[in-house]
Amino acid sequence: MTDHQDETRAGYDGVVELYASLFADRLETQPFARAMIGTFAELVRGTENRRAADVGCGPGHLTVMLHDLGLDAFGLDLSPGMVAHARLARPELRFDEARMEDLPVEDGALGGVLAHYSMIHTPPGELPALLAEQARALAPGGLLLASFFATEGPEPVRFDHKVAPAYSWPVDRFAELMTGAGLVPFARLVHDPASERGFLDAHLMARLP
Repeated sequence: MTDHQDETRAGYDGVVELYASLFADRLETQPFARAMIGTFAELVRGTENRRAADVGCGPGHLTVMLHDLGLDAFGLDLSPGMVAHARLARPELRFDEARMEDLPVEDGALGGVLAHYSMIHTPPGELPALLAEQARALAPGGLLLASFFATEGPEPVRFDHKVAPAYSWPVDRFAELMTGAGLVPFARLVHDPASERGFLDAHLMARLP
């Protein structure tokens, strides 16, 4: 495990209860994100594979949302503290400790992957391999929805996230990396920031051909 993953895991392990309390109802004030997740779930339901992974699931609130939207959803997270919290909160759902770079699923096993601001801590040089791993796990026609902080500049921008160092991305650059991983980006939503950081919020959806 690389140093940035150790730092990210330790950071989130240290804020489990606070994070869970802050984000449990966060989407109630984020209509754009809520709409994109709803669209993602609808499109996954339209495929032959409703199995979906919420990668970087944290306390599991979006795993629950995907389940309620009709998907066979499970959550994966680097932080054992987050996984333990999610299991206690929703014991009927599956939550496992795992890295996004090494998903514990077979090739082509999933109809959907949700990465809701969970790729932001990945250094730019490691993001292509991470996206390729999500593509590996998707069945043909499967969908990836990645949400992240966006910058209008030409390069990714490193910033001091409250938990661990993170990066904002030019949307076109992120979409190019999706394409390089074998995915086909087909929908994007970029809107004014929902946080005090000032970055734009971006949601990119892609399909595996």
